[in-house]
Amino acid sequence: MNENKHPIQGVMETAMQNIKEMVDVNTIIGDPITTSDGTTIIPVSKVNFGFASGGSDFSTKAHQPPNKPENLCFGGGSGAGVTISPIAFLVISAKGVSLLPIDQGTPSAIDKVVDAVPDIIEKIKSFFPQKEEEQEDYYEE
Repeated sequence: MNENKHPIQGVMETAMQNIKEMVDVNTIIGDPITTSDGTTIIPVSKVNFGFASGGSDFSTKAHQPPNKPENLCFGGGSGAGVTISPIAFLVISAKGVSLLPIDQGTPSAIDKVVDAVPDIIEKIKSFFPQKEEEQEDYYEE
């Protein structure tokens, strides 16, 4: 270890390096998803970080021989937390670009997806041509 570098710097650098490895740009702006009709959906997320680090130098005078420079011992640690929350979807289609926000007031993003399922199913069904029999039955009722 570098003589001029305090041990707490090593603790902090290690923690920050691990955070950098966990989170990259794709964490905030997700990988694009392209549907069969050419629509591209890009997830957008909010990332929150918390970081704490601390340490202490303490003397070993009780165990130190006389006439020898004092040797300080170091104890330290660090911790970090990351929260990732989806906030919106960027939708790019032939009609243009739109931002579909996820309502943060709902208990979870799953509620938004569940509400969108019927529309998604109808859109998927529209990609497949209906058989003539199905079309006739539909109009007879």
